[in-house]
Amino acid sequence: MARPSRYPLELRRRAVRMVAEVRDDHPNETAALQAVTEKLGIGSRETLRNWVKRHEIDAGQRPGTTQESAQLKALKKENAELKRANEILKAAASFFAAELDRPHTRS
Repeated sequence: MARPSRYPLELRRRAVRMVAEVRDDHPNETAALQAVTEKLGIGSRETLRNWVKRHEIDAGQRPGTTQESAQLKALKKENAELKRANEILKAAASFFAAELDRPHTRS
């Protein structure tokens, strides 16, 4: 589970807006991110890059929208549960096969 950001939501939104505004003033995205990072005193350029990426995903501008991500996560969880259930069934089948092969005596 992702840990909550130590930065306030409004600061994150403001930083993302600032990156969009200054992106054309810099030779590349990294330079724009660095400028905004320094101006706002954000910990690292990667932090800001993640905020921008998350904003683009939420806005549908980048592949992997939140709904698709949630569906994929649910499918992966279901797949893991089915694999575990299959392992349990195989173990039970092995146990019962061994019991059938074992000689039984009447008391």
